[in-house]
Amino acid sequence: MNKSRWQSRRRHGRRSHQQNPWFRLRDSEDRSDSRAAQPAHDSGHGDDESPSTSSGTAGTSSVPELPGFYFDPEKKRYFRLLPGHNNCNPLTKESIRQKEMESKRLRLLQEEDRRKKIARMGFNASSMLRKSQLGFLNVTNYCHLAHELRLSCMERKKVQIRSMDPSALASDRFNLILADTNSDRLFTVNDVKVGGSKYGIINLQSLKTPTLKVFMHENLYFTNRKVNSVCWASLNHLDSHILLCLMGLAETPGCATLLPASLFVNSHPAGIDRPGMLCSFRIPGAWSCAWSLNIQANNCFSTGLSRRVLLTNVVTGHRQSFGTNSDVLAQQFALMAPLLFNGCRSGEIFAIDLRCGNQGKGWKATRLFHDSAVTSVRILQDEQYLMASDMAGKIKLWDLRTTKCVRQYEGHVNEYAYLPLHVHEEEGILVAVGQDCYTRIWSLHDARLLRTIPSPYPASKADIPSVAFSSRLGGSRGAPGLLMAVGQDLYCYSYS
Repeated sequence: MNKSRWQSRRRHGRRSHQQNPWFRLRDSEDRSDSRAAQPAHDSGHGDDESPSTSSGTAGTSSVPELPGFYFDPEKKRYFRLLPGHNNCNPLTKESIRQKEMESKRLRLLQEEDRRKKIARMGFNASSMLRKSQLGFLNVTNYCHLAHELRLSCMERKKVQIRSMDPSALASDRFNLILADTNSDRLFTVNDVKVGGSKYGIINLQSLKTPTLKVFMHENLYFTNRKVNSVCWASLNHLDSHILLCLMGLAETPGCATLLPASLFVNSHPAGIDRPGMLCSFRIPGAWSCAWSLNIQANNCFSTGLSRRVLLTNVVTGHRQSFGTNSDVLAQQFALMAPLLFNGCRSGEIFAIDLRCGNQGKGWKATRLFHDSAVTSVRILQDEQYLMASDMAGKIKLWDLRTTKCVRQYEGHVNEYAYLPLHVHEEEGILVAVGQDCYTRIWSLHDARLLRTIPSPYPASKADIPSVAFSSRLGGSRGAPGLLMAVGQDLYCYSYS
């Protein structure tokens, strides 16, 4: 009798053990630990993919996912996830995602330093030269493939920056850099430690390999307002000024300022520059700006406002206003045709025919549409194609004759940031920095992703790199490659 009661009690205990959810979780942890102890196989993804946003890694794909729990592959156990951020339990999905992104960034940086990448499979200098000799490659394709080969071999080197105020270089952070037409100079906007921004010009003529040294020329101009948009302006001569759009602050309205490059001592390549016009135009809430090199809109610049485009003549002060249905976030003038292309927050891209004026309905020459806010528009040299990117991470090449998208460039990451595009037709490449702080380079002709460059700094919203690419950094005898400004540092990815 006692024996049967003891067996019944044993069976009842085993059933209650299985029905208890805490015991089921512990059993699943034990089983998962035993499976995770086995060697995991590589997932086979390439280095050029964007960072993963899942809670697990490739090595833990066999571990079952439990709602509300995270499996740590290092400690080989589950941890509970709590909603929100708090000091008691800092383990959240956001912190897990940042940890995975940082580990991938460090791994890619090690691979960048350890080995050279190849843009295409079976692609090397000897095979390319042989195909050219046999007539399989024309001169244009040969030059494009040669640039691809050099891009795959670019090596990162830190640029030494000298200044009259060395202490400022250690504290001021780069906000953006912008190269001029000939890549002789680099205009910089730096966020200062006490708040606000200051400007500088870096002369790139001294950027020589193997010792990369440059000098930053600064001035006393300082602003406590946010710089929304910047472009080089050609008033006295090519790139004689810098056009800045500043956001309004409190009761101070926004403005567009023409800053002469001559204010920066010895900033001009020739060392001689006439005094330039320093002027400021009160413009409320300018999101974007563009300078016109078209003869039919000489000495004019455009600013994209909230639901309005404002065209201003610097010499006469005459203004033209064009009403829009959305905020204008990106602008560029065409060189041959009298057209101004605009990208809006609504996703619309339209061209303004400068010959029609602002009366009537004929001033909208072309209309294209994205599904998200357009952050950058770039017109190709023949002015038959336009490149545009948006806040959904889409980069599209549009045929302006048929108003159709003919090519799309995959891999760009953006959710809400104002990120520019850099199109270089001579080299046949497209460069863009994503919100994940990765710099990606595509082939302009077949949209192939050629290289993904991780940031030297940990990825964060405050440290998105600003880049400038040219095959002649510093002029005709300069060092070709990519300049990247992030944090307090300037890096050069030069051709080897």
